[in-house]
Amino acid sequence: MRLPGRGTRGFTLIELVVAVAIVGVLAVLATPLLEVTMQRRKETELRDALRQIRQAIDAYHQAVLDKRVEVPADASGYPPELDVLANGVPDITRPDRQPIYFLRRLPRDPMYPAADVPARETWGKRSYASPPDAPQEGDDVYDVYSLSTASGLNGVPYRAW
Repeated sequence: MRLPGRGTRGFTLIELVVAVAIVGVLAVLATPLLEVTMQRRKETELRDALRQIRQAIDAYHQAVLDKRVEVPADASGYPPELDVLANGVPDITRPDRQPIYFLRRLPRDPMYPAADVPARETWGKRSYASPPDAPQEGDDVYDVYSLSTASGLNGVPYRAW
């Protein structure tokens, strides 16, 4: 028997509490997955940026070997700074000295915390004269690495990528 004035419309307080608890548990379970997904995305960006810059450094070195870029006789043949890769260098084999560009733009290190720093300053630079286990800046840029002290999902520090 139904009581007058009591309908079956609406939810009881217990039903609302249970629904909120279920949504809360789902949110707690989804948060770590979201964090891993975001880290994996940044790691993919880092891997792509390192590949682009390293290929551009190698292309610059090849242009030096092909005698398309003018460098001093005692130079290593690697770019003197990262900006050269995006700003271009004159092609000495062309009469009009049209520049050769090795990158459209210099990518930022996605692991670098500050967004207002120029892209060239977000990377650690290793010169040709420095050893691989203790990279140092020098007169040229032989390789780049992340300045982040964190490690990737694979356990390898970003500096070693």
